[in-house]
Amino acid sequence: MGELDHSAAALHRPAVALNSALAPAAVALQEDPAARRSLAPTASRRHRILRRRAAAAPSPPLHSVVAGVLSSNGGRSVAASSGPVPALLPPPFRIRGKNQSDRLQTRAATEPASPMATDADEAPLLSEEPLRPGSCSRELELREFRDRYVFRSLDGGGAFAVARADGSLRTLSPEEAASGSDCKVSRIYGVAGMIRMLAGSYVLIITSRKDAGSYQASTVYHVNSMKFLCCNEAIKHLTSEEKRDEAYFMSLLRIAETTCGLYYSYDRDLTLNLQRASKLVAGRVHKPLWKQADPRFVWNRNLLEELIETKLDEFITPLIQGSFQTEKFTLKDGPVRITLFSRRCNRRLGTRMWRRGANLEGATANFVETEQLVEYEGLTSSFIQVRGSIPLLWEQIVDLSYKPRPSIIEHEEMTKVVQRHFHDLSQRYGDTLVIDLTDKQGDEGNLSNAFAAEMEKFPDIRYVHFAFHHICGGGNFDNLQALYDEIKEAIQKQGGVDIFI
Repeated sequence: MGELDHSAAALHRPAVALNSALAPAAVALQEDPAARRSLAPTASRRHRILRRRAAAAPSPPLHSVVAGVLSSNGGRSVAASSGPVPALLPPPFRIRGKNQSDRLQTRAATEPASPMATDADEAPLLSEEPLRPGSCSRELELREFRDRYVFRSLDGGGAFAVARADGSLRTLSPEEAASGSDCKVSRIYGVAGMIRMLAGSYVLIITSRKDAGSYQASTVYHVNSMKFLCCNEAIKHLTSEEKRDEAYFMSLLRIAETTCGLYYSYDRDLTLNLQRASKLVAGRVHKPLWKQADPRFVWNRNLLEELIETKLDEFITPLIQGSFQTEKFTLKDGPVRITLFSRRCNRRLGTRMWRRGANLEGATANFVETEQLVEYEGLTSSFIQVRGSIPLLWEQIVDLSYKPRPSIIEHEEMTKVVQRHFHDLSQRYGDTLVIDLTDKQGDEGNLSNAFAAEMEKFPDIRYVHFAFHHICGGGNFDNLQALYDEIKEAIQKQGGVDIFI
């Protein structure tokens, strides 16, 4: 619960959903929701080839590479969802050699590992490399004049200016952008948006970045530092009270500048997992990145409005908050890349204790989607898990106690809230299997019992309780085999592989 744990495989209390759908890695995108339909099964010949290959070369246990998905002591409630094709099951389970997973062939995963923690300040200018359709500018030049800020793309050719007096925007021609010499010139790596307050506007820019690895052949960058540029000369006309308010708002902006766990790409929509992206048609990748993005996972969504209205598409950089980790290793003399990517939803954010449960629309607190990608011999497997607070109306009032008591809010809409939550999950991830990992004792037991009672009203959703702390207490995560034995049939029905520990 609370803020996102930046260990991508960790589960928090109390709700987690697992999606066991595998989808082809043709990252083609389309905005029309009608196009989001299941793909036709792959040819049976490919099934036979994969089965023979798997039987000849059984895979080693993946838990030696990635921390177990179900082994975090924060995990509480799990829901597994099905999809059109089988999935790679999560660690800490081992995959037996008879892998019948219908992984679909994509590009060969033989590219060299992206350099980790490479400071982009040392990267060369990209002015000779034109922007691809749908991409945004990789390198920007910031020119600071007395009366304006000028943002000039070094690879796309576009430019715009922001008045320092009031934050008004206007596009510039290449000649206008290059004119003038009485200014400070610096390089920046993206415009994260603008926010308007009492005295004017503030422009958020990315001042440094690091290469975090690659996702589907596109470089993913971690935001190292950001800065707000002030366009607030009207502050001298404010009243004393307004100046105090503005100073307080500016202190909040300074906190926003230090937001951790922000990632972005210049030419890839990072908000859509591979399973969803592969169901959409190729034409969508030619749209600006902000139009391709799932707004749930765009951290700076509200900051982009003025840039969107001014049609500054090549300067609009959607940011993801979460965690991104990618590693390469060798399996039977072949390279394997495994990636964990967590995306934090912006619908019901809040810190631990202060934000709990669901709202009336069914959106749960601190919802996070984690994707595990495994790339091996030109094949790509995508496994999805999502987590959030238990989808009831409840709160946990912070006081001086070590563990504040959770309190269920009595409301006539409670059942509808749960229904809306699982309807949203089923629309996005398929059928669900709910596994409740909460304690059955004390105040938490009251919450768990209330959740179980609500789940009885939804016979189409299987609900399983697993006393995680009692069975796996003291770090005995091997006891998770008991949980897997109970849900194994459902996992395999959804397309999972045979497993042993």
